[in-house]
Amino acid sequence: MKSTGKKISGRKVFTYVFLTIAALISLFPFYFMFVSATNTNAEILSAAPKLFFGSHLAENFANLNKKMDLVRILTNSTIMTVSYTALAIVLHSMAGYALAKFEFKGKGLLFGLIMITMMIPAQVMYVPLFTLMNNIGWANTYQAVVLPGLAGAFGIFLMRQNMLAFPTSLIEAARIDGCGEIGIFLKVVLPSQKPAVGALGIYMFMSMWNNFMWPLIILSTKSMYNFPVALAMLDGVAWRKDYGVIMLATVCAVLPIMIIFLVFQKQFVAGVMGGAVKE
Repeated sequence: MKSTGKKISGRKVFTYVFLTIAALISLFPFYFMFVSATNTNAEILSAAPKLFFGSHLAENFANLNKKMDLVRILTNSTIMTVSYTALAIVLHSMAGYALAKFEFKGKGLLFGLIMITMMIPAQVMYVPLFTLMNNIGWANTYQAVVLPGLAGAFGIFLMRQNMLAFPTSLIEAARIDGCGEIGIFLKVVLPSQKPAVGALGIYMFMSMWNNFMWPLIILSTKSMYNFPVALAMLDGVAWRKDYGVIMLATVCAVLPIMIIFLVFQKQFVAGVMGGAVKE
């Protein structure tokens, strides 16, 4: 009797094997990071590094708390990231909606100018931004970290491209029914943009959670540091570094991003694909 099962071609087998090996290579640094967080400095730096979970997690955690106020650092990063993400979603969604569905003179020129700002390196803005924040008394504050980067060209572009696909007839019908512009945006347009909002939220969350250079410049006290800056300040000279503690701190910094991305990865992919809509 002939077999009814589908045969897997040699090319597919090679593809699956190659992708599996590539995935394992990509994931190994994360595995080593988690393993190292439970081992001592000697085990990590030995000629044959230990590749299995150890029993020194509590010890490393105690040493980490001695070197940095973990709860305070986590609170700082959470406040900065959540507030930045929420405000960025609102502003970028409103700007994208206006550029996609409103007709006004100079709209094309305005959108072009917004896109040109993506070519300006962020570093050239640090000196004038620091001067401005210092003059208005915002240096070493949450708002000094959060507010300057709220209106970004990428977020506006992403939301505009997704909202171009929304039927204009539904907006006009809502206007005929007497719904105001804010109501149309909040009740009609925005609920249909959940994939785009999810993608934007993940991007904004990751960018602020990992933000290093600007917080390093504008924050002057340890009590205001976020995770990237606190990690950079953990130890001085290389031969005195406790890599088990550093790896544990890195795990604490990376874990929230991994959880957020894994939970909202479908929205992220759908939102990015939605941005491919043409006018």
